[in-house]
Order: sequence, then C-alpha cells, then structure tokens
Amino acid sequence: MTQESAVIVGVGPGLGWSLVRRFARAGLRVAAAARNRATLDELLERHAAELPAGGVTAHACDATQPAEVRALFEAAGEAPSVVIYNAGTFEPAGILDITPEQFERCWRIGCLGGFLVGQEAARRMLPRGAGTIIFTGATAALRGSAGFATLAVPKFGLRALAQSMARELGPKGIHVAHVVIDGQIASERYRQLAAQRGPDALLAPDAIAETYYQLHRQPRSAWTLELDLRPWVEKF
Repeated sequence: MTQESAVIVGVGPGLGWSLVRRFARAGLRVAAAARNRATLDELLERHAAELPAGGVTAHACDATQPAEVRALFEAAGEAPSVVIYNAGTFEPAGILDITPEQFERCWRIGCLGGFLVGQEAARRMLPRGAGTIIFTGATAALRGSAGFATLAVPKFGLRALAQSMARELGPKGIHVAHVVIDGQIASERYRQLAAQRGPDALLAPDAIAETYYQLHRQPRSAWTLELDLRPWVEKF
C-alpha cells in the first residue's frame, strides 16, 4: 500500500507545527512549507525526537507566487492525500490608515495563496479521485470588526473559495473543508493571557491539529464542509 502524504503550508511554531507532528505521527510523509526555510529547519532540529525518522521535509515557499507553489508540490512527490493551507497575516489599522500595499499584501497571503495552493492540490488529486484540502479560517471570516479589515477581507475570500471548491470538487471525490478558529491559540505570546483566563481558556494547537486529522479521516458519506473551534469559555 502506498504511503499517504501531506503538504502543509504556513508552518510555524504554533498550529502549523502541531499539524506537522500530528500527521507525521499518523504515518504520513509530510512536506512542511513556510516562506522562511531557516525557521523550519530550526523547528525540525529542535523537535526531531518527536517525529518519525525521515517523515518530514522542509520547503521554502512563498504561497503568493505560482511558480513556488508548483515547485513545492513537485518536490513533495506524488499526489498528496491531504493539503492544508494555514498561512495568513494581519496588520491592524483603521480604514483611513491602511495603505494599498498593506491591504494587498494581507489579501495575497490570506486569500490568493489559498487559491494557488488549493488549485495545485486539486490538479494532483483529481486524477486519483480522492484527497482532502483544508483551509484555516478565523472568526473574521464570518464578520468584519473595526480595525480588522486586513484580516477579515482575506478570510472572507478564503471561506468563499472553500465553499466553491467543496461544491465543485466534492462530487469528484475531493473533500474540501474550512475551519473557523474562534479564539486565541495558546502560545508563548499569549502565556500571560492564558494564566489570567485559567485552564483550557485558549485553543490548544495540538487539539486543533487532532480535529484536522479527523476531518481527513471522515468517511465520504458524512463530510464536513465547515466547523468552528473555540475554547469552552469563549463567548459567541
């Protein structure tokens, strides 16, 4: 039986790394991608004991560049079983202060990159008639808040992309899902916030990664298009 493989785009020390670890531990070959290859190499070196030997490879990829996305999938090898787009950025500013360059940069990373990665994944999965494509969304995909336009606009677009892809590709055997992350993900950056709010008050990246893995394992008689994840104390 051919070993399954995964391509995960937008890998950093938080959710991205948890996704890499979860899928690698499940026996998939994982191609981990980020714009900064040095950061990935450091993560792999620091956490080598947590991973199967040779199970993860690091790749530099700017997901807003079509040629780099194609090169990533070529380097990853045969058609992947699962592809996850986890990249995004946010530059907080009021409407009057956002520059066109800021707006476009956030849209390119948060939305255009998802399109390029999703399109390349679909091209490779369609001949086999199977595969899973998952997009990481946010609360901003459902409502735009003051000062959050550079996050909300890309996330709205990414959600629309996921919906269109799911309706087009689902009948062809490809499972497309969008995950709304509603709340702060636990990290060193939010350690003080976690201490203030108490146990399990922030989203645990490993718990999110487990949900992504279960999405990939869903039988096609009961596929999920969209789900939202939030800690038990989060208001919604």
